[in-house]
Amino acid sequence: MIITRTPYRISFFGGGTDYPEWYLKNGGEVFATTIDKYCYLTCRYLPPFFEHRIRIVYSKIENCSSVDEIQHPAVREGLRFLNIHRGVEIHHDGDLPARSGIGSSSSFVVGLLHALYSLEGQMIDKHRLAKESIHLEQQVMKETVGSQDQVLAAYGGLNRIVFPQSGEISVIPITIDRSRVAELNAHMMLFYTGIKRTAAHVAESYVNNIQSRGRQLIEFQRLVGDAVSILKGSADIVFFGKLLHEAWCIKKSLSTQVTNEGVDDLYNRALKLGAIGGKLLGAGGGGFMLLFAPPDAQKKIIAAFSKLIYVPFQFENAGSQVIFYDPRDNHPDLDEERRRNPIDPFKELKVDSAVGDLVSEKRCNPSTAK
Repeated sequence: MIITRTPYRISFFGGGTDYPEWYLKNGGEVFATTIDKYCYLTCRYLPPFFEHRIRIVYSKIENCSSVDEIQHPAVREGLRFLNIHRGVEIHHDGDLPARSGIGSSSSFVVGLLHALYSLEGQMIDKHRLAKESIHLEQQVMKETVGSQDQVLAAYGGLNRIVFPQSGEISVIPITIDRSRVAELNAHMMLFYTGIKRTAAHVAESYVNNIQSRGRQLIEFQRLVGDAVSILKGSADIVFFGKLLHEAWCIKKSLSTQVTNEGVDDLYNRALKLGAIGGKLLGAGGGGFMLLFAPPDAQKKIIAAFSKLIYVPFQFENAGSQVIFYDPRDNHPDLDEERRRNPIDPFKELKVDSAVGDLVSEKRCNPSTAK
């Protein structure tokens, strides 16, 4: 049995420039971090005592006889990609809800590949894990997703990620004093708006014609460098929040689906209560709202947003990890025919009816037994 723990991410600046439709022509870069909220995946080879060969437990439960029957696209394509023919059981648990802007789908894919490789007895490095997860989502599953989420989930940490036109991705950890990181973390607030949306649908509203958004994307990329300079320098951390506000104003111009009246109302209320900046995470449209607010203003904001779920968090640095590994395989030699046609132990058993009746009578009425 294998259990992997893979973090979710918060993207600060540069989102949109990580879509291959953009960076393979223009280059791109992102500034983001992973947080101590995780996707957990438990995988094991399934014992041969069940009618199904594959069992998947997430928001649904699937019991399947073959890979082709699997409805969950990431699981189906992940098993095909690794050419796994054994029966398996996969359970998913997450600290945060799906479709909420924290990169949950990519964390799932990264954690799944990590678990399946480990189940097969293979170690995989972070670069390969990120690269294959990107391939699986973008090329195999044909999802409209960028490339930052998979990289962050695999590597973990506070990073500047560069996407050159060559397609080779570089991960540059942000090396700053611990106190500066703690100061940044202390100014961050995360609220769940309760609005679920599929990121791909929102992203499609601007990615399909992404070259026409060149002005905005170039500005996003500029903000990455500005943000890193603020953190590495001695400038007041408040300027980081002002950059977030600037980025949010630019992002809203990408598509009418990025925000809505309810989200704008929440954001404007937060500014009036002392927040400096913020944004919807991910493609937009709903999900989690990140706010940058001085610590002395946060109690007022939490009280005013009492109908929303407030999620305290810390930055994390580990990325996807195998947190439990038991390599024992108790049924390695069972052939495919045995799995497809399990033996019914009672099918060939012949019992004399009179003896059967007598046994039943003795069990039900011990006083008749002599």
